Amino acid sequence: MPTLYTVIRRPLITEKGMTVKETQNTLVFEVALKATKTEVKQAVESLFKVKVNGVRTATVEGKERRRGKFAGYRPDWKKAYVRLQEGEKMPEYLNSI
Repeated sequence: MPTLYTVIRRPLITEKGMTVKETQNTLVFEVALKATKTEVKQAVESLFKVKVNGVRTATVEGKERRRGKFAGYRPDWKKAYVRLQEGEKMPEYLNSI
């Protein structure tokens, strides 16, 4: 099994992510491209000491980027929406903002 920090890369701190966190009791993370929902659930439960209700994942395709006449693509990446069970305390990984 992969380690926690190879499954969960970083929290996604966006306006949509903060809205979902406040209204739907859901955390948003960038995760490894090959990570499964079960691995994401286990990693979040052990890292933040919370109970997870469900995990939804989405693979985001990389955009085309240009540098003058040279074109390339950013890599594909995966994000996970992790819904916590009712009554669970939200972890605060956003202390610096």
